[in-house]
Amino acid sequence: MKRFIEGLDRSQTTLLPDCIDDYVDEDNPVRAVDAFIDMLDLAALGFDVEPEATGRPGYHPATLLKLYVYGYLNQVQSSRRLERECGRNLELIWLMGRLKPDFKTIADFRRDNGLAIRKVCRQFIALCRDIDLLDASLVAIDGSKFKAVNAKTKSYTREKLKRRLGEIDAAIDRYMGELDRADEVLSKTGMHPVEARLSRVVKKLAHYRKEARTLRAIERRMDSTGETQVSLTDPDCRAMATTSKQPRVVGYNVQSAVEIKHHLIVAHEVTNHGYDRDALSMMAHKARDAMAGDKIEAIADKGYYKGEEIVACEQAGIAVTVSKPHTSNAAAAGRFDRADFVYLAEEDAYLCPAGKRLTYRYTNEEGGKTLRTYWTNACEACVIKHRCTTGKERRIRRWEHEDILERVQKRLDDDPDKIPLRSKTVEHPFGTIKAWMGATHFRMKTLKHVATEMALHVLAYNMRRVIAILGVSALIKAMRALIAPKATNTSIIGWPGRLLSRKLFSCRRNLVGQSRPCRASPKQSVFTQALCISTVRASKVSSC
Repeated sequence: MKRFIEGLDRSQTTLLPDCIDDYVDEDNPVRAVDAFIDMLDLAALGFDVEPEATGRPGYHPATLLKLYVYGYLNQVQSSRRLERECGRNLELIWLMGRLKPDFKTIADFRRDNGLAIRKVCRQFIALCRDIDLLDASLVAIDGSKFKAVNAKTKSYTREKLKRRLGEIDAAIDRYMGELDRADEVLSKTGMHPVEARLSRVVKKLAHYRKEARTLRAIERRMDSTGETQVSLTDPDCRAMATTSKQPRVVGYNVQSAVEIKHHLIVAHEVTNHGYDRDALSMMAHKARDAMAGDKIEAIADKGYYKGEEIVACEQAGIAVTVSKPHTSNAAAAGRFDRADFVYLAEEDAYLCPAGKRLTYRYTNEEGGKTLRTYWTNACEACVIKHRCTTGKERRIRRWEHEDILERVQKRLDDDPDKIPLRSKTVEHPFGTIKAWMGATHFRMKTLKHVATEMALHVLAYNMRRVIAILGVSALIKAMRALIAPKATNTSIIGWPGRLLSRKLFSCRRNLVGQSRPCRASPKQSVFTQALCISTVRASKVSSC
């Protein structure tokens, strides 16, 4: 094989490094996984770290947690694939210390420690907050549909159930008619039907009758429980509409809040509701708690527009910017919309397009809302009445919290670029995670297990983003700085059992034979302080 690069002889003896650590360089992401898991207090998070006194020893939770974080970081989510990788992947051999758990042990760990794994995801967000990677002022909120294990054919609504039962009844009648005709031919001519055809008809009848019994049992279940959908494989997933141009998806609706600065997912929630309008306040509160900020602004699209949710956010001190959907029947018919009527706060009246004032008439309760009604008696003589209403007069109703909705609309009018900013921020994480998952679906069933799987995806996404921003070495230095043994401040929530300092670090420097502490400014980030400590130790400079 002249003029080609040739490989080594497979029988050639080679001298490999004596140390496993030599196979993994310093900037390998697997080192960041190892450092992050090692800094966690697993017992406080809910993992069982106390071994059994008898029986065969088990694997430490940190070992299996590192395996899963590495797997989701590298698009290896299957427990069987993880088992194989433990025996051939040098990075995993380094990370696991040559341990090779079987796939059942790996799968059981994810299934039995769902709540603790979700807390680990929140811990990484706390880490990002403490090293000043989060913009605590602005988040973008959105939801996306993810496929479940359940197939469309195994998911039933009342309409689909009724339609399918009608199809089955028609098929049964058709095959019964074929048997009746065969009997008639036999009685009149004495000719027997073809045995193969008769056998096929009998098998089809048995199949459809079995399916009908199953569907009628589902129908009785819906009647007794009041359910609107029933899924046979995954009982918690639901059929959800995506867009008018795409088919329905049987799966879950994943809500997320993404900060603007580095596009990190600060909060997420897995639901089985096909709509977003009830999730605005929940996600806004989760985002504020995650970033530990006093004030926060949330941006969402028109799918989140609901008066009660907006009011709940504003009353909690969370400013929201939400697009208002265009659902006016009057505007669709070519008449004046409600937005064409101007509210005069000083007079408590509305000014119509014709310049007439609609005055307050009465207050009533409707759908749990207190509504004030306004109209004028001048509508009958108005020359543009045909463009306004088809009734006797045009009536305008005003909710008691309408001023909050107007303030939200003014916020959007003053800064219309926020809606495109939302799209550029929150759509990217969803697209990335779905690409990592592949074109299939979640691997686990039921809402609580799917939430665990989604937490691992979010953790892997955030970790990859932070590694891309800081680098592996800088991230590890920042994590080690957070758990420095000489930290003197009180512990912060999110790192149980650790003394963490966000303002003061004791770094020793050789200055003319002296060692003295260096106090970092409170405005400096923990990450900046960590880099400062590292630089001082390397160069022996006199200031940091």
